[in-house]
Amino acid sequence: MKRSNLFLLACVIISFWWLWPGGRPHAPVSPSNALPDGGFRVEHYSIYPLQDFSIEARVLGRENYRLGREADLSPTDLALGWGPMADPTVLAGIQISQGNRWYFWRADPLPIPRREIETHSANMHMIPANDSVARTLAQVDKGQRIRLSGKLVRVEGDDGWRWVSSLSREDTGAGACELVWVESLERL
Repeated sequence: MKRSNLFLLACVIISFWWLWPGGRPHAPVSPSNALPDGGFRVEHYSIYPLQDFSIEARVLGRENYRLGREADLSPTDLALGWGPMADPTVLAGIQISQGNRWYFWRADPLPIPRREIETHSANMHMIPANDSVARTLAQVDKGQRIRLSGKLVRVEGDDGWRWVSSLSREDTGAGACELVWVESLERL
């Protein structure tokens, strides 16, 4: 094989590895440079805790992200369900998918009232706080039960970009996702 062909082949292989889900490892973001108002710095971002957060839930879906600004901090979204949305008999009647940082569900007929589905499930953007959390997060699969704790946060980029967590379980649609600084994560 010619050198140019070898180079091209190597580029194609590296590209697939980089873009394939689970291919490129994401280093956890470690806080540095505490800010006076309770926030902290991570690379080109300021992260501000909004409130403590903990949940025990079933993983309804998992989506990894490699591209986009949000992937710098949050390489994985977990769609989580608790209460009735953690019940396998309820979930058997609901189709769940994720994409573009959104969580979608569909059911016909509804196994439980629509509002219960909306208030007992959510798409959550995970920001691993340390290596241990990042390793555990990489092992979490759809259908598993997990327990996590940390903080709901607001992120501000040095250029003015913002990403803010929802603080309510009553909301739906754009802005309703939780942005979680995950300090501990356990598979049950």
